[in-house]
Amino acid sequence: MKQQNYQHITQPFAPVFDARSRILILGSFPSVKSREGGFYYHHPQNRFWKVLAAVLNVPVPASIEEKKIMLLTHGIAIWDVIESCDIIGSSDSSIKNVIPADLRQITEHAPIRQICTNGGTTGRLYDKYCLSVTGLPAAKLPSTSPANAAWSLERLTEVWRREIT
Repeated sequence: MKQQNYQHITQPFAPVFDARSRILILGSFPSVKSREGGFYYHHPQNRFWKVLAAVLNVPVPASIEEKKIMLLTHGIAIWDVIESCDIIGSSDSSIKNVIPADLRQITEHAPIRQICTNGGTTGRLYDKYCLSVTGLPAAKLPSTSPANAAWSLERLTEVWRREIT
């Protein structure tokens, strides 16, 4: 078995938001596939875009531009709770030496009234590093990651819909 080593990686993506963003959805840190693809939730098995499109009752966006338009049209911002960290591959459980993202970049320029975290690790990281900055408790949603195979697309969509609409 090949041993993987930790890499120190800095968040490669800017947050997606505008002055109309009311909901902020946070992930932990971009996966290897997302970093390779140049945008959030790029792994083909990650169900984020399918779930969000179903919640919003719109077609699943294909391109990065379509994804940004879908988010901004519906008042949704996305980013991650981590600015940089040491990580092995895409494993959230391997994350260490965290430098949290400064969410004030968003919260001071958009009327964010709700924060949702994508997955348990993200929820814990948010509570540890970001809650004291934003003062907004996060709705902790089940992960859309392919690692969360116990949750069907339908079940994810149902839970996400309750928080986002």
